[in-house]
Amino acid sequence: MKTILHTGILAILMIALAFSRHSGACAETPAKANEQSFQEWRDARFGMFIHWGPVSLTEKEISWSRANSNPMCPNHGPTPVEVYDNLYKQFNPTKFDAAQWVAVARAAGMKYMILTAKHCDGFLLWDSKVDDYNIMHSPFKRDVCGELAKAAHDAEMRIGWYFSPMDWRDPDFRTERNASFVARMQGEVRELLTNYGRIDVQWFDWDAGRPMYDQPATYALVRKLQPKITINNRLDLGPENNDRQILSPQADYYTPEQSVGAYDDQRPWESCMTLSRRGQWSWGGPADGVKTFAECMNMLIRCAGGDGNLLLNVGPTPTGEIAPEQVGRLKEIGEWLAKYGESIYGTRGGPFRPGRFGVSTRKAQTIYLHIQRWPGETLSLPAIPAKVVGCVALTGGPATFRQTDDLLEVTLPARDRHELDTIIALELDRPAGTIASMAPLTETHSLTAGKKATASNVYANMAEYGPDKAVDNNSETRWATDAGTKAAWLEVDLGQPVAIGRCFIEQSFPELQRVRKFAIEFWKDGKWEPCYVGENLGATLDVTFSPVTAQRVRLNIAEATDGPTIWEFELYPPK
Repeated sequence: MKTILHTGILAILMIALAFSRHSGACAETPAKANEQSFQEWRDARFGMFIHWGPVSLTEKEISWSRANSNPMCPNHGPTPVEVYDNLYKQFNPTKFDAAQWVAVARAAGMKYMILTAKHCDGFLLWDSKVDDYNIMHSPFKRDVCGELAKAAHDAEMRIGWYFSPMDWRDPDFRTERNASFVARMQGEVRELLTNYGRIDVQWFDWDAGRPMYDQPATYALVRKLQPKITINNRLDLGPENNDRQILSPQADYYTPEQSVGAYDDQRPWESCMTLSRRGQWSWGGPADGVKTFAECMNMLIRCAGGDGNLLLNVGPTPTGEIAPEQVGRLKEIGEWLAKYGESIYGTRGGPFRPGRFGVSTRKAQTIYLHIQRWPGETLSLPAIPAKVVGCVALTGGPATFRQTDDLLEVTLPARDRHELDTIIALELDRPAGTIASMAPLTETHSLTAGKKATASNVYANMAEYGPDKAVDNNSETRWATDAGTKAAWLEVDLGQPVAIGRCFIEQSFPELQRVRKFAIEFWKDGKWEPCYVGENLGATLDVTFSPVTAQRVRLNIAEATDGPTIWEFELYPPK
């Protein structure tokens, strides 16, 4: 239960409640982020997310590991309420050094930081006068938000707050007493946006429950206190929504979670992703691990090429340190950006949309090709309404180009190609931003593209995860199965018997690479015959096999750790 508030605090709350009833009509309150500050956020392209709190003592996930005490909230974690809610009494992160956190972010090439000032469990990482369930009542007794804001300002690092408008610990939340909860919630927002100087980003969250936060007044409060602030989309989201929607004119960008957003140069977006190999947000212990350098770079490159930002999360330890393995990976990213950051920072995605070859970014009169997979000796791209006047491989080697009315070809000797990312800068005779975005040329048309697909299982029977998503030639969509599924199949009818001899499968992110034993099979004489058998399907599989002729082909997953999911299942003729 919340601690009974003293008379003075009640007065503060009454003021906050009065503001919530009337401030939404303030004519002087800006409806959008300041144009300059918003452009700074977009140009940054890369930021640090920080999930931290007393829960790090348990090595379990923040908030979601807490048992449920409010039937209107979705958490049903393994940690009893009386245990979780008292972790703060043991929380004493004496090695916390805000300046060091900022230094780690700078070394990674990150341009802004977002701290979980308050997550869904209700614990506050600042010296709050609204609720004493905060860091000042722990053995640590130091204002984490205050120290991090000062360190960020001193280093000219942009700073923002993650703030959960939900509070699963508050007994008034989503009840008939919700107005009292909202008054407290807005009081907390007021503290965060009043006491720590300029705040660049307000990052709200959602839990798929009813958004009962008096959104107009809450937006107005944020905009009034920090007129230059940038605000994400999640304050408005509810049961029928998803994190790629923007429901209010007050929200500036949307937030795909644990996946790279699809190409979108019309609505700003930011993918929030975990550095943790297991996909955990808060500290998961020494065995948590980190994603590989290649996986992290792929996220950053694909976000920039899709015209979005990457917010990459770290989960500090109970002592207040960012784990050495996380620091090491971030330093590697920073070293890459020190060499090639011009192709990421300050760019817009396009004009070539992400494809199997990789992505493109652009700024001024330059197009940067990030070539992650060469289809052959030459990369062929659609023709552009501009003249290419120069071609340089930033990653090294003698790049050449050929431009016609029908296409643009780029060539680089195989010895100079980088497995992770080959970057070629094309200098144009006009601004690259004037070129409309276009789909890349397909290297070879997959025989499965657009064909009828069926599957043994579809996640929650949702159409957005149907089997057709694995054959739509779109690496941003996927076929997914229910949690707990250990075996499944995906079948494609090619329409008529055709010769096949090559298969490409994309499974993507490490935490979703769940297939352990599988086979590519074709229907022959009334039974399924294998044409390829494999184990431990990784991020991608590109294999050739003895040619067969078939109309019906399937990916038969014989063993998976949990609910397999496949982005693309493609078949090609024999080479």
